[in-house]
Amino acid sequence: MTGSFPKHTMISEIVIVRHPVSACVPVNHKVTLSVRAQGTGILNYQWFTDGRKEEPGGTQADLTIKAQETQLYVCRVNDQHYNCVFSNWVKVKVLDIDKSGLPIDWQGEPHIATNPKPQKIKPGTKLTLHCAAFGIPAPSYQWYRNGQPLLDMTSGTLQIEHATAEHSGTYLCSLSNTLEERWTEAVDVDIVQSDQPPPAVLTATDKVALLIGNLNYSNHPALMAPVMDVHELGNLLRQLGFRVVSLLDLTREEMLTAIEKFIHLLDKGVYGLFYYAGHGYEHAGRNYLVSVDAPQPYGTENCVCVQRIMLSMQERQTALSVILLDTCRKWYNQGSLLSAIKPLAPSGNTVYGYATCEDAEAFEVQDGGKSTGIFTKYLNKHILQAEKVTHVLEKVSEDLGRDPLITGKQAVEIKHTLKEPRSLADPVRTTGHTKELHLRDACWRQANELPRKKRLMFLCGVEVEVSFSALYSNVLVAFATVKTTGTHTQDCVVTLSSIPTMEDIFSRSGRSEEMDSLLLMNNGNPDCTLRLCALQKLKVCLRISILIPFSNSVYALQ
Repeated sequence: MTGSFPKHTMISEIVIVRHPVSACVPVNHKVTLSVRAQGTGILNYQWFTDGRKEEPGGTQADLTIKAQETQLYVCRVNDQHYNCVFSNWVKVKVLDIDKSGLPIDWQGEPHIATNPKPQKIKPGTKLTLHCAAFGIPAPSYQWYRNGQPLLDMTSGTLQIEHATAEHSGTYLCSLSNTLEERWTEAVDVDIVQSDQPPPAVLTATDKVALLIGNLNYSNHPALMAPVMDVHELGNLLRQLGFRVVSLLDLTREEMLTAIEKFIHLLDKGVYGLFYYAGHGYEHAGRNYLVSVDAPQPYGTENCVCVQRIMLSMQERQTALSVILLDTCRKWYNQGSLLSAIKPLAPSGNTVYGYATCEDAEAFEVQDGGKSTGIFTKYLNKHILQAEKVTHVLEKVSEDLGRDPLITGKQAVEIKHTLKEPRSLADPVRTTGHTKELHLRDACWRQANELPRKKRLMFLCGVEVEVSFSALYSNVLVAFATVKTTGTHTQDCVVTLSSIPTMEDIFSRSGRSEEMDSLLLMNNGNPDCTLRLCALQKLKVCLRISILIPFSNSVYALQ
């Protein structure tokens, strides 16, 4: 007779399945250390501190203490069979520093208590930067210089015994545990000679910005945000003294033409800024901007390579080259070939500000009734500040990181080779560059001069004022306002039209509201408006006709 017996799993030894974790807390903070173990029968616990001193009352799996000083702890677990095992040693580090900003309901995420401070030191002396954070588990530290992690710099104190010029730069520290990652404030370290004169005020010989927003795609999902983002950023850059070219909805050929003209406006000492909002992607470290006429699927040959733009900017010997991209960096078409491009020369003073990190998407949101890219929303908040451009972008990154709408989905990335603390708010000084400035002025006037305001008198006694406003460099709006009426024409209606007819891409369903709000901001309450879009496509002279039904006259402006 064959029988079977139930099988029982016998745990012959004690196994710790969860060890306690170290902590870093302020003085008098309550901390609970926990150990979890499996074994046979009833398990007994005993906690010890340094020197194997038994912790009074520490005979449970959880030990709650009121932290007074830094201590090491370990827990012994034993059973009735004289088996015992010890947990890992852990440290409860106590920092006797300001804890005023610690939330009442703090759950153990890193809380920065001490930020590093800027340093100016002589060559050959010791460089010391310090930061500290509370955290349960205790935070890990990683120091960065100019956005690059520093090998073996993984404690709260960074020390370099004999600092040299190469140690100059912008430093900050990442503090993280299993709950969250936080960043300290960025600080500058300057290695200076004692007899050096005060640093000269940094200036630009001119400032030029090209802003492109693509939204009405032929073969891809349409976007909303670039309309307002490009307009608002352009206005802010003008306040900083930039000449701004802002363009909407460009084909690949139109993008290349615009970029070529932008590059020609750059020269030695000029600050150049390129901004793009629209569809895009990154592949093998290169970024590509998707034109409105790109097919589905598209490849690199249908797009514009960002690194080519930066190379062209550097070749013009700009004093500062900034590229800001409010676009995705996710790549789906694995079969596409890379663009051939020679490596960038190490000329320095280049800055890339990415709306999101590698292989991630960038989002647009509805904010107070308007559409905005979330990166550009915070960029516009900080861009007027007279700070080093990378510090401005770091503030953008911090604000975006706190936005609950995109937590875990989008994070700003900054890359730069800044050799000097240049700011977008630096003054323009043209001394010694007047010839180049005159040439840029001539090109600028030719491309940006608007038709003059005119008053026209019709035979019926109606007087109409016609004025113009450029919402963007390729979107012109004509306004007609009736100033006086005749005896028999009190309810007259004025009509504007163009030859050739220019399609108003913003009159499509769901597109006009935000553009119309810009019209009202620009010209009060006109009787008639005519929006002229895609002016870059014009091949002949544009004529605008003003018609009043009561009159036999039609005025045409060219």
